[in-house]
Amino acid sequence: MTKNFIAAVIIGVLVLIVFSYFIFGFSSSVPAANTTDTANPTNPISISQATPAPTIANEKLQIQDEKVGTGKEVKKGDTVEIKYTGTLTDGTVFDSTDKHGGTPFETQIGVGQVIKGWDEGIPGMKVGGKRKLIIPPSLGYGDQAAGSIPPNSTLIFQVELVGIK
Repeated sequence: MTKNFIAAVIIGVLVLIVFSYFIFGFSSSVPAANTTDTANPTNPISISQATPAPTIANEKLQIQDEKVGTGKEVKKGDTVEIKYTGTLTDGTVFDSTDKHGGTPFETQIGVGQVIKGWDEGIPGMKVGGKRKLIIPPSLGYGDQAAGSIPPNSTLIFQVELVGIK
C-alpha cells in the first residue's frame, strides 16, 4: 500500500466521523439541561429540575412609559427618588414604597446600587414620569432567590420618578 492510499483512507474515515457527528450527534447518557427524555419517563432529569425557564420569553428589558414627566431627565450617576411597586408575573406584590410608609426610595442610578433592570430602565425618565419596567431574570436577581422572589423570576415594576437630587 502506498502512503497516498493510507492518507486517503484516514481522511475518508475522519470525514465519515465528522458527518456522522452532525447527522446523528453523539449520544449521551445524560440529557442536556432544560430537556426531558420523553422516551424514558423515569429519567431523573427534567425541565423542573434543570434550570427553570424565565416566566417571560423575552430576555430583554421592556420599558413602557405610562406618563412622560416634564421635569429634569435622569442620567447615569444621578441620585433619584422613586415610588415603586414590584410584582411577579402572577401579580404577587413583593415590595412597594407603600409598604415602607410611602416614602420614596432614594438611590444612585447606573452605578450598581440596584438591580441592572433599574440601572438600565430608569435613565431617560423625567421628574413626574411613570414607567412600567418588565425585567427579565438576567437583569434582576437571576437564579438566586431574594426574599419572597423565587429564582429566575421576571419582575414587573411600576415606577414614578419623584425627584432627582
